[in-house]
Amino acid sequence: MLEEVRRGQKFQLMEFTSNRVSFVFLFWFVFVSPLVRCQLYYNFYDTTCPNLTGIVRYNVWSAMAKDLRIAASLLRLHFHDCFVIGCEASVLLDDTDTLKGEKNALPNKNSLRGFEVIDTIKAALEKACPSTVSCADILTLAAREAVYLSKGPFWSVPLGRRDGTTASESEANNLPSPFEPLENITAKFISKGLEKKDVAVLSGAHTFGFAQCFTFKPRLFNFGGSGKSDPTIDASLLQNLVKLCPNQDDSDTNLAPLDRVTTNTFDNMYYTNIMNNSALLQSDQALLGDSTTASLVNYYRKWTVMFFRDFAVSMEKMGRIGVLTGSQGQIRTNCRAVN
Repeated sequence: MLEEVRRGQKFQLMEFTSNRVSFVFLFWFVFVSPLVRCQLYYNFYDTTCPNLTGIVRYNVWSAMAKDLRIAASLLRLHFHDCFVIGCEASVLLDDTDTLKGEKNALPNKNSLRGFEVIDTIKAALEKACPSTVSCADILTLAAREAVYLSKGPFWSVPLGRRDGTTASESEANNLPSPFEPLENITAKFISKGLEKKDVAVLSGAHTFGFAQCFTFKPRLFNFGGSGKSDPTIDASLLQNLVKLCPNQDDSDTNLAPLDRVTTNTFDNMYYTNIMNNSALLQSDQALLGDSTTASLVNYYRKWTVMFFRDFAVSMEKMGRIGVLTGSQGQIRTNCRAVN
């Protein structure tokens, strides 16, 4: 009898200890864990703005019907947002007397496009579900729709981002650049919580869209300060580019397709171009100079389905950089200005 009482007391103590541990874990998980505080949900707007995806898709499709180039521009806009402060729509803010935006930073000035498309989507959403959907989530969804409507992959986008109230021109000036060596670009990706694989995957976004001549002119006329062209560049591509971008300043803003084979289609031709020494940007061709990225280039050249799968994964990872959730930030009613 005494032994049964002791066993019962021991069981009660174990149960109390277990419950206490569970309570402590639950308290930490709910109130302390950064994973919860920065949580995004795939069904975040299901009840508050059920037509969200349709509204975004229609307006991106409408913009593409007028200008196919806008698809790549919207994807680039999302990238340039996430790599400065985080995916919180700082790139959309206009300059004011008290805030210096990012639009005039060197990588953005006279090259970022698509702001009017985001404005149009925001206006439509404010009519459908006022003060509900953040500009940061609009940017993320618009990028996905731009890829999907260009025959690229579709992926589920976790939502619930809120908009920031600050911007950073200095950070925008430090965005990954086509003039940088691969090691520098990789370091910038890693500093944002991404990996070297993400460099190779997300660079695949250059499978559609255009680049201005100044971004690759050094390869044509003064590669590495040699006064000659890049010896690795395909001869026929070089001949075409020299005609399009003569060695004079007034050609700097002329546009060349990043992929001259399937210019407006999101596919894996980008990787074939690299293998053929036909990448437009030096930073893209440089992927062959590293064993890890070179093997990925060859892999994605062969397997479109694997590129699409990994691109979707990397885009979701990028879309989580520095997000604001919960009571952080705000829901802007005008994407160009803080409330």
